Amino acid sequence: QVQLVESGGGLVQAGGSLRLSCAASGRTFSIYAMGWFRQVPGNEREFVAAISRSGGITYYADSVKGRFTISRDNAKNMVYLQMNSLKPEDTAVYCCAARNGVIAITPGEYNYWGQGTQVTVSS
Repeated sequence: QVQLVESGGGLVQAGGSLRLSCAASGRTFSIYAMGWFRQVPGNEREFVAAISRSGGITYYADSVKGRFTISRDNAKNMVYLQMNSLKPEDTAVYCCAARNGVIAITPGEYNYWGQGTQVTVSS
């Protein structure tokens, strides 16, 4: 029901930074916990980061801890993923997802998904 649209992907050199954005429709954005996931062809969808409805709790995959930061602005219906110190292994399609409930870290717990934005990190 809620629509999610990602933006901000692109090509970046290893060690560089990129900021992804996810715009959500509707007037009830604050009731959704939000997450970022990534996937490469032939691989399982991988959890990246999640944030609670109020923004007070965040979870990160071990592979991105210390490098990525998830945040949200409920007044603007926006979720962000700041990615620093990017590595070639970060190359993937990144999707934002919404869950009508509390924070979660598995794809199956999320109800709504964006179309994805490509992030490519060159060596």
